[in-house]
Amino acid sequence: METAKASSHLDVLSKRNLGIYTGFLLILLVASSIIFGLYALLIALVAILGSASVEFVFAKVRKKSLDYSLLITPLIFALIMPPTVPLWIVIIGSVFGTFFAKSLFGGLGKNVFNPALVGYIFVSISFPRYLNTQWLNPQTDVIASTTPLIQLNNNALAYNLWELLVGNVPGTLGETFRLGILVLGIALVVLKIIDWRIPLGMLGSVFVINWLGGYLFPDLFRDPVASLLVGSVLFGAFFVATDPVTAPTFGWGRLIYGIGIGAIIMVIRADAGAYPEGTAFAIVIMNAIAPLIDSYKKEPSLEVAA
Repeated sequence: METAKASSHLDVLSKRNLGIYTGFLLILLVASSIIFGLYALLIALVAILGSASVEFVFAKVRKKSLDYSLLITPLIFALIMPPTVPLWIVIIGSVFGTFFAKSLFGGLGKNVFNPALVGYIFVSISFPRYLNTQWLNPQTDVIASTTPLIQLNNNALAYNLWELLVGNVPGTLGETFRLGILVLGIALVVLKIIDWRIPLGMLGSVFVINWLGGYLFPDLFRDPVASLLVGSVLFGAFFVATDPVTAPTFGWGRLIYGIGIGAIIMVIRADAGAYPEGTAFAIVIMNAIAPLIDSYKKEPSLEVAA
């Protein structure tokens, strides 16, 4: 089964697919620099330098060439950073995630957890004042402690759906241009670079839980459409949870994986306190459960051999 899984990863992680995926992340980075300013590009550059330095050292030690996924981890990490984050935190997070969650596991195709999320969770817990409370409002250039997600949780959402889609609102660098995320995400599905079951399960469960919960417990659940357009749930659904290395390898397993991520997001959002955005935590938790989901799929070739 491990051989089949490795082969499946190699098929999906082709140079073509990773090149297109990297290009789409760069499009979102450019959009974030238009919304939040050129400091977004500096954050990405520092993240790339930190992550690439780790990859370079490990490549030298192992006497291997640098793989063609070099930019993906730091770009995802940069896009889930607040636009005001200090650069020293960017260095710490990108180095930590690449070192502990990718390079130590052997590099591309061998990691258990998404390295960008591991780096993000580390700095988010270590430096919460910089990661969770200082949000730049691109309309006013004022730094405040609230985002649309926090406002929605408090039943005080100050933005309409169009504003949430075009992205001129507070949030992380890559999460606010949701119209672009949707277009690029659908393109990834059409090009068969990501599996549609994961975003469908993830976004569908967030929507359904809020929709049903709104009838049963209206004080705990929010508008289902608005819930999809706040926080990083859209970016996570198309660009992070769909990582083929850390997700299950077969159809219905990936659907369950996506549903599980959405359900955990809703649990965290219900009463998260200092960490109102549950997407990163939910995906990493389901990364750990993905091998268990895979264990329930029988390999036909093994059955025939037996």
